[in-house]
Formats: sequence, C-alpha cells, structure tokens
Amino acid sequence: MIKVTLPDGAVRDYEDGARPYDVAVSISNSLAKKALAAKVDGELYDLMRPLEGDVELALITAKDPEGLELIRHDAAHVLAQAVQELYPDTQVTIGPVIDDGFYYDFAREEPFSSEDFEKIEKKMAEIVDADYPIIREVWDKDQAIETFKSIGEDYKAQIIDDIIPPGEPITVYKQGDWFDLCRGPHLPSTGKLPKAFKLMKLAGAYWRGDSSNEMLQRMYGTAWANEKDLKAHLHRLEEAEKRDHRKLATQLDLFHLDSLAMGSVFWHPKGYQVWLQVEAYIRRRLAEEGYDEIKTPQLMDSAQWEKSGHWGKFRENMFVVPDFVPDGEGDVTVPADAKLMAIKPMNCPAHVEVFKSGQKSYRDLPLRLAEFGCCHRNEPHGALHGIMRVRQFTQDDAHIFCTEAQIISETERFCALLQSVYDDFGFTDVAVKLSTRPEVRAGSDAVWDRAESDLEEAIKHTGLPYEIMPGEGAFYGPKLEFQLTDAIGRVWQCGTLQLDFVLPERLGAEYVAESGEKVRPVMLHRAILGSMERFLGILIEEFSGAFPLWLAPVQVVVATISENSDAYAEEVAEQLRSVGLRVETDLRSEKINYKVREHSVQKVPVIAVVGAREAEERKLALRRFGSKAQEIVTLEEGMSMLAHEALAPDQKRRVG
Repeated sequence: MIKVTLPDGAVRDYEDGARPYDVAVSISNSLAKKALAAKVDGELYDLMRPLEGDVELALITAKDPEGLELIRHDAAHVLAQAVQELYPDTQVTIGPVIDDGFYYDFAREEPFSSEDFEKIEKKMAEIVDADYPIIREVWDKDQAIETFKSIGEDYKAQIIDDIIPPGEPITVYKQGDWFDLCRGPHLPSTGKLPKAFKLMKLAGAYWRGDSSNEMLQRMYGTAWANEKDLKAHLHRLEEAEKRDHRKLATQLDLFHLDSLAMGSVFWHPKGYQVWLQVEAYIRRRLAEEGYDEIKTPQLMDSAQWEKSGHWGKFRENMFVVPDFVPDGEGDVTVPADAKLMAIKPMNCPAHVEVFKSGQKSYRDLPLRLAEFGCCHRNEPHGALHGIMRVRQFTQDDAHIFCTEAQIISETERFCALLQSVYDDFGFTDVAVKLSTRPEVRAGSDAVWDRAESDLEEAIKHTGLPYEIMPGEGAFYGPKLEFQLTDAIGRVWQCGTLQLDFVLPERLGAEYVAESGEKVRPVMLHRAILGSMERFLGILIEEFSGAFPLWLAPVQVVVATISENSDAYAEEVAEQLRSVGLRVETDLRSEKINYKVREHSVQKVPVIAVVGAREAEERKLALRRFGSKAQEIVTLEEGMSMLAHEALAPDQKRRVG
C-alpha cells in the first residue's frame, strides 16, 4: 500500500500502482470527471500514470492555472495531428504553450493560408470527438531517432539527437495512430479537450530561431477552458484592436514613429499636450509628498557604470560613446586609450552622486529625490512595440534615501500615493507582487535575507494583499511590482518599489548617524507610472483616445452655425482660454452637423455650438462627446462649469 497526502492534510491508503485518477474517483465521481492531471510532490503528473511510493497529491482541473496550460498544450498536439491528417507531407517540429494559447511550427513546402483554418479546426473537433486515450510511453533514444526518421520526421529526430543525453529515456505520447515527442503531462484523452479553441494567425519562424536555418510556418491558436472564456478573449482582442494606441495616434494626430529614430517617439503638439498634463499632475503630487526634483546628466563615464555594476550586467543594452578628439577638419580621431562614456539606461547612479554632494545627516533623511529622467536602452529591434517598448524613454523616477527604521513608513507612504494616483487615472484594480532574489544578483545572501525580510514586513504594514514572485527581483534587491488592470481586463506592470542595500555601498553613499558614525543609507528605487511613454500608451488604449476633460489635448471646440456668429465664437474662445481651457475654433463654412461629426471623430470632449441666437443671448449650446443631448448655458455659466470640470483630480480635491 502507498500513502497519499491530500491538500487538506488528509492521508489515504491506496494499492501500490494506483493512479491519480483512482484517487479522484475515491473522492467523488464528479471530481474524477473534472480532473485533468495531478500535482505529485510538486510535479505535474498524468492522471493515468501510476504513483510510485508515498506522495503528496493535488488534483488539477480546468479552473487551475496548470489546468489551462494543459488544455493549451493538448490543443497544440491536436492541431499537429489534424494538420498531418489533412496534409500528410507536413513535418511537425515544436509546439509550446504561450500566453493565451499555443503555436506549432510546421515544415511544409506549400504555404498554409488562413483560409485553411476552418478545415483544420473542423478536423481538430473530430479528433476531440474521437476521444482517443492519450498514452504515455518511454522509449530508448536510439529507438526514438530511428522511429521518427522512418516516418519522415527529420526535425523530431534531430531534436532527440541534439538535446537528449545518451542513455536518457524519452517520453512519447500517443493519441490514436498519431504520436509526438513530449515531456508531458497531458490530458487523459482527446475528449477531455474543450472545443473552446480557435486558430488565430500564421507567421514565419526560423528553425531553432537561427536565421541561417530553414524557414518554418508557425500557426498560432488560442484555447480556453470553456466557450464563454473563449468568446470573452476574442472580444478583448477586438477591443484591443480598436484601442490600438498606434492607430489612435494617427487618427488623433498624437505622435508618430519612424525608422529615422528607431525606438524613439516623435510627439506631435496634441500628444505632447497629454504628456505635459500627466507630467504636471505627477509633479504636483510629488511636491505634496516632499520630493525634491533634480536633473542629472545623460552621459556618464563608464567607470561609474562599472562601479555600480551596470556595466557587467547591462553593457550590451547600453549606448556607448567614445571620448573622441576633433582634428579641426571635420573628422575625428578616437585614441586607443579613449575614455568610454555611456548614455544612461537608468537614473539611480546619478541620484547617488547628488546624495553624496555635501555631507548628509540623519536629520536630512528621508531624502526623496525625483527626476523625469530620460533613459536609453538598446532594446532588440524585434522587441520594440509602438510606444509601449522603446529605446528612449522617460521615467517618473525617484529614489528615497532613508534609515532602515524608516523603510516601513516610507513604503506605506509610497503605496498610499501610488494607489491615489492610479485611482485618479481610473485604475482601481491593482495587484501587488513581492519579487525576491534573482539567480544573477549583486550582494551577499545575508544582505538579501535582510532586504527581503524588511520589504515583506513593510508591505504587510500597508495591509495590501500581495503575492510572492520567487526569482523576479531586481539586480540590487527585492522589489514590489504594482500591476494594474485596464478597461478590457489586460494587466500592466507599471509601478515598482525596490529596496536596495547594495548600490549605496558600491558607490560610497553615507550619512552621519545620531551616534556620530558614518553609515550607509537605505535606497528605495521607486516609480509610479514607470515609463511615461508606456503609461501614455496604456492611457490612450484605456480611454480609447477619448481622454477625460482634464487630459484632453483640445478640451473645447467652439463651432459656428454661420459666419454671422464668427465674432462671438472668437470672443467665447478667448473667454474660455482665460479660465485655463485649451480651446480651438471652427469657423469654416460647413454645416454644423458636419463639424460636430468631424470633431466627434477627433474625440473632442466638448463642442460649444454658437449661432445667431446664442450670440444675441450670449449663450452656448454644449454637446458632450458620446452624447446626442445638448445643454444650453450662458457664457458665464459655461466658463465656470467647464473650468471646474477641466481641473485634474488632485486640483478638484484642493478646491472642493
């Protein structure tokens, strides 16, 4: 007999060789129907695989993250089987699970088309209906190579030959007459795979990611636990397509991207106006919280980056400039011993230098230094994505230099500020992750033990729920990551708070303690928005370009019904500008309905329509974006009302 310990601590006896499925049946038939696999001593296990000895066991269903991953893994296998049954000349290569789905790379001379998807999906459904048992087999390496070569699967044979060490057994999974090399685990049968899958797109992919190898055809799909989740996902994709910040940027004339400055943004007046409003808002919030704003150099000597540790870890992502000597004739000479300078990829070493300027006392702490710091990172070309991932970016960066006793209060204060800022932008669903030491890091284990303990104690004091993310910490210390959920359910990681004992030591930061001794400060690296570019991209998509009044680049358009009211329209515009509103006029000889439609396409929050009657009575007919209703107000009422509505959330709180 073997003993199986369940998640609730209960221990049950089973015959040797019992399977996780047998355990599920012994608990309830309904659980046995829902079970997809098991976690045995922390390792995922096939439901039909015999247990070996005493174990701790948890059953996995479609509600578990591991269950959804298994569904997607099996969907990839069913896709491969369907493709090979329909197109027997096709070789399969690899088919992993990815975010929201899976893909499979195929080798086939004739190109696939998206028009093939319907036929392939139909065949996939037939394989599910056939309910083939999925059987795990263990093969010898040489046997596996010979078998795959015999059926023309040269890529599979190559994978086995190159990756599997001699003498190591190989697992193969069979479903019907089809089989594939795979570590598993898998569902008990193809019938357990929900038909909530859909093929999405095709792309090219080099074998093993090497451009010197042959090009394969990659087929992407998505798979979910049920049809409802699939429909919700497809709806999110449709919404994301409509909200794509790159398309909206063109429509609303916010910015453009060009290969002339790959990975950098050309901000247009309207887009930069949104930037300025966000920056001004953050600057006010930081001033309220006692931050001092600074500005630090773009270029610093490589010796500083070596001392900080960035040179060793981030050198390949840094833009490096040699200290050249002009020859006076338009050319330059770079001496062999030229000093290297690097454009900063981050602000922290420069902030340490500001802290070190002049002697600091414990009475000066906490010292909060903020900077809208422009940074450059040499991101791979393929990683660039609109303004979400760029090479030149600006952070709402700040570093808090404090004593160890101040860590808790500063963390509480920062978390409260961050939540308030996110609330003001409409993000109320925020998750907190505590990321611990990565494999490659600076500092001793003892320092990391202390940093992790201090940061976890601090987040506990805030009362915020948090999840631990092992191995995801920063180079210098553990960090809190703040993930916000947008209007269509996407999660974005923006804010961070990193606790760092290492950099102050490396760069020689110190202050005079109450005892008179010189000691190292604690350094809290923190950002709320993160990259300004990325956060603005998130805002564009969150609001689908229809910014709230306080952020809108043009807040009011004064549109005339006829040229007889042009003079009054100009007066209205000047009066509205005088109370701080961003106003444009539309005096064109077009019909008013045409003007309203055009400015609605531009998502202008308020259109103030004026005609002969409005001019005579000194009134405005206000039309709000998204509403067909019209509001008639006097000019004075409109000025007062719109001026108050256009205040940023923090300004409204101050005036009441």
